Amino acid sequence: MRSVVALLQFTTVLPLGKPADFEAFAKRSCLYPLAGYVIGGIAAIAVYWIANPLVAAAVATTIVLLLSGCNHFDGLLDLGDGLMAHGDREKRVRALTDRQVGAGGVALGITVTLLLFAGLAASASAAVAILAGEVCAKFSMAFLTATGRPFNEGIHSYLYGHARPYFPFISFLLCLPLVLLPVSPLRLAAAAAVMVACPVVLLLASKRLFGGINGDVVGAGNEITRALVILALVIT
Repeated sequence: MRSVVALLQFTTVLPLGKPADFEAFAKRSCLYPLAGYVIGGIAAIAVYWIANPLVAAAVATTIVLLLSGCNHFDGLLDLGDGLMAHGDREKRVRALTDRQVGAGGVALGITVTLLLFAGLAASASAAVAILAGEVCAKFSMAFLTATGRPFNEGIHSYLYGHARPYFPFISFLLCLPLVLLPVSPLRLAAAAAVMVACPVVLLLASKRLFGGINGDVVGAGNEITRALVILALVIT
């Protein structure tokens, strides 16, 4: 339970008492999908009774961003700046780690948020979509944490140092209860494929552009994977 509490304190703004031992979570970062069930579950309950799909999409988007304290969204903005930076690897890393947000960050933030909103609005059930999307997003974070060699010191390097190669497999198993959702097997398969493909592409791109991974890339993986998984559920 200490690991779960530390996980939720790291990924949400929920009032859970005094800070738990962060090392307890670092040694079990494969538990990331459990945070997805909590965040996505809260958002799902909030929008379940909202009949208007646009309003439901807006509320679900707002809740998942606010519950996470926008920490992962901040990583998305930083990644956008890094991707849009011109020059060598050093300049890209500088743009990625700079606390100021540039045009690249704004553009990527708007793009991913629009895709998330559109996917939720077009889904048969925003409640089901946001729950599935949030759990899959946390698998992306677990995968990148365990496989993404860090290019600098920070929270990610600390988590990476405690991760084990089999952690992504455990995280994948924690996502399996999603098959109980009222979603067709074809759409679930598409969502699973996107869930795995997103962090793999991010991992390869980050190695090439930045020389490794940092916490911003991991957080961005959460935002991008969530949006694309929900889109996969809609367009399949």
